[in-house]
Amino acid sequence: MSGVGGVGKTQLAAHHARCMWQAGEVDLLVWVTASSREAVLAAYAQAAEETLGGPLSDPERAASAFLAWLQPRPPSDGSSGCRWLVVLDDVADPGHLRGLWPPSSLSGRTLVTTRRRDAALTGPERSLVEVSLFTPSEAAAYLSDTLAVHGRHEAPEQLAALAMDLGCLPLALSQAAAYLIDADMDCATYRTRLVDRNTVLSTLLPDTSGLPDDQAVTVTAAWSLSLEQANRTRPRNLARPMLQLAAMLDANGIPAGVLTSPPALTYLAAQRAATPTSNACEPLQTTAEEATSTLRILHRLNLIDHTPTSPHRAIRVHQLIQRAVRDTPPVGHIESCARAAADALMAIWPEVDRDTALAQVLRANAETLRSLAGDALWRPGPHPLLLRSGQSLGKAGQASAARDYIRRLVGTSQSRLGPDDPHTLNARRNLAWWQGEAGSPTAAVAALTSLLPQQQQLLGPDHPDTLSTRSDLGHWQRYAGDTAGAVTTFMVLLTDQKRLLGPDHPDTLVTRHDLAHCQARNGDFAAGAIALAELLPHLLETLGAEHPTTLLTRHDLAFWQSKASGDIERAVRVLAQLLPDMERVLGPEHHHAQITRSNLANFQGEAGDVASAVTTLTALLADRKRVLGAEHPRTLLTCSDLIRWQARTEDPATVTEAFTDLLEKMQQVLGPDHPTTLKTRSYLARFWSEAGNAAEAVRELTELLADQTRVLGPQHPDTATTRDELAYRRG
Repeated sequence: MSGVGGVGKTQLAAHHARCMWQAGEVDLLVWVTASSREAVLAAYAQAAEETLGGPLSDPERAASAFLAWLQPRPPSDGSSGCRWLVVLDDVADPGHLRGLWPPSSLSGRTLVTTRRRDAALTGPERSLVEVSLFTPSEAAAYLSDTLAVHGRHEAPEQLAALAMDLGCLPLALSQAAAYLIDADMDCATYRTRLVDRNTVLSTLLPDTSGLPDDQAVTVTAAWSLSLEQANRTRPRNLARPMLQLAAMLDANGIPAGVLTSPPALTYLAAQRAATPTSNACEPLQTTAEEATSTLRILHRLNLIDHTPTSPHRAIRVHQLIQRAVRDTPPVGHIESCARAAADALMAIWPEVDRDTALAQVLRANAETLRSLAGDALWRPGPHPLLLRSGQSLGKAGQASAARDYIRRLVGTSQSRLGPDDPHTLNARRNLAWWQGEAGSPTAAVAALTSLLPQQQQLLGPDHPDTLSTRSDLGHWQRYAGDTAGAVTTFMVLLTDQKRLLGPDHPDTLVTRHDLAHCQARNGDFAAGAIALAELLPHLLETLGAEHPTTLLTRHDLAFWQSKASGDIERAVRVLAQLLPDMERVLGPEHHHAQITRSNLANFQGEAGDVASAVTTLTALLADRKRVLGAEHPRTLLTCSDLIRWQARTEDPATVTEAFTDLLEKMQQVLGPDHPTTLKTRSYLARFWSEAGNAAEAVRELTELLADQTRVLGPQHPDTATTRDELAYRRG
């Protein structure tokens, strides 16, 4: 039986042996505490004395005689009828049993408990039984029953929560229950102390005199012995610092590459060199192969679970083992360990979160680290991991969560570094971005407009952060409906970037794209398409075919060329070819990939393939509800597009009701002047017109034109489209 220290292997073995003895199923029961080879020999020698009738002077000879006596004999020998059970409890090292395994016999059985899971312990005629933790319900029931014996009755929800706090580990549950009883402490108080990082775990367990059930050591001491053994195993002096790194990360799963990354290897080498027991023979550097070997050693000793076939969650560590390891490092060590763990996470975090499952695991590890690191990730300045976590949240579609996360980051930065620190200003810029992504482009524009003068004064007008804020301002001006203002912002910015960075700098090329797109969005479709066509070869040469800006430029070029030429079928072909590249490079949930799906569907509908448009938009709407939420502007816009195409085949009354309900929700969530609300009103007016309700269509188009002129401006493409539609309907 193998399992982590404290899982209850010895108790299970004792229960099994006691049941067999009491049932009369064994004639000889030998219990061996197999912590060392000497202990095994001594136990075998005692058994030889009691079974063979007299002591033998040499323990090795006595053990050999006892094992020989256990060998099966012909019936005439008279000893084959002895039914025996040998329990080897807590085998610390498979090597201790070399030559001391009891023989295979039909009349005998050997039961081994160990924290190890080396291949040497298994083999022919041996069965490995993995002893797991209690289930949450078993753990809560155990606490309830144990406390009830002493007249203690706690709220079920507190017991269930405490069971989870202790990771459902039987030994920890047993010792915590004993502590609660002896200290006359309730569960809620105990849990409060347990989560306090200033409280050492060992102080919340009984001392050795108060351990229940004849236990010899506390749960923390049991793991300490295993860790010492792991640290002595080659490659030496790496197991402890490796477990220290793992203790700062998510217990539910650490990606394989984190603990073998260059920052992790640097940390391991430094800690090994600083170990008092290190010697000159040990290398100054640590290799990835040594790090992997160390993970396997910790796995063999059941201090971690190492599953290379699950690379995103290759390393799992019980939360109490993590807590015990964090309780014992030298003074000041947590800070260096935390920054090393942060560096390791950043080292494997891709620039583009194509793999959404990996990104989720990385964010979970970053959040665990942030909660444990205290000030460590803020000295000497904020670690890049802090901002990267929030950005990853947003890029995964959780814009509101990203906004809230970075808002907290801004508050922390202001209190720690001051309102004028460059890091604080940069965090404010990021906050404005995610305010816009969360559905408030006007708030983003206001925040960036307020930030820009401060950056120009404190950092200078040519500082990279100042230029980035100007770029973001143009982006959100466009989304807020001020397309003309965005064109002006990007034109001035492009001039400055060419002067400061050069015409082929990636930032300059991105601004060229943004300017061309805004020119087209502002009504000059042909000029925008020409500018994008001129830009695309430069992007392919400078940034590559799979750069996000290159992919977005391919999309925008197809979109605006179709608007300029009216060639809808070509747009369908180009976007259908582009979409697989978008989803492969950026991931299917990326904003640009979803925009491509949306526009492909709308072009399909305009080309007459209404069924494909409805199918594509139905799937997209489900994804956007799941990723962005039901009330995000992009979700509502997709819903509007879907109703628009369903109107071609659905009952007019049903469509009118759907449009009316959607408009009511948009006005509540986005406001009556939001561009998405105005666009949906245009869809509704067009539907009325096509359904034969010309008077209602003219009335709605007249009111809509006035609102679009006021909000978007008289030259905005949407305003112009409504003006033309109204003139046609009046005619």
